[in-house]
Amino acid sequence: MLRTPSGGAGHGTAGTDSGLMSIGTVLNVLRDEFPEVTISKIRFLESEGLIEPQRTPSGYRKFSADDVERLSHVLRMQRDHYLPLKVIREHLDAVERGEAAPLPVVGRQRDGESLLEAPEGPTAARIGRAELLAAAGIGERELEEWESYGLVAPLPDGAYDAETVTVASLVVELGQFGIEPRHLRAMKAAAEREAGLVEQVVAPLKRHRNPQTRAHAEARTKELAALTVKLHAALVQIALGVRLP
Repeated sequence: MLRTPSGGAGHGTAGTDSGLMSIGTVLNVLRDEFPEVTISKIRFLESEGLIEPQRTPSGYRKFSADDVERLSHVLRMQRDHYLPLKVIREHLDAVERGEAAPLPVVGRQRDGESLLEAPEGPTAARIGRAELLAAAGIGERELEEWESYGLVAPLPDGAYDAETVTVASLVVELGQFGIEPRHLRAMKAAAEREAGLVEQVVAPLKRHRNPQTRAHAEARTKELAALTVKLHAALVQIALGVRLP
């Protein structure tokens, strides 16, 4: 079950805190599987109608176990299937109504619209510039600055891929600690070098004539990317003298 049908996750006042979690607790629960998730991301998903946490009389969000489960489904579908939020919301709502709802994937785009088709190898979902500004809570001037430093970049059609939302949220959070976008150029350069190393490893698989081998290259890329992220985090912690968990 993704959400309790009544008396569960919904806007309003939380009558009791029993079994309910703060947004910080939810973040800690989710980060085991989704280390890139942020509070800004959770708030954005709420603003898009993907979750509806309860509110205390003072306005604090309170999440039920069903809310956390639904959040996990949303993040998993974004990560594994590259689905846009509108499609995810419609899919989850159909499931909650008891309808048979096979999970779609985003395929090619035609005339600016996403076509839903059978899985053959998903492509990244796209969001518009206005959606990115709303998700990050920034203005046009700030986005232009980020683009000038190469932190985010539009696709050829002017839209942005789903990962850009994560980057934008992290840039905002780092800014709260006084780390400016210009300071992040070194991180961008390091990420590009790591990506180049991964590309070297998977390049032979991508050039293979066997379609199954080429498909395996996508899974291998994700696996190597996850390992490089973990290694990078560990090396930063060691450099800072932070004890690893």
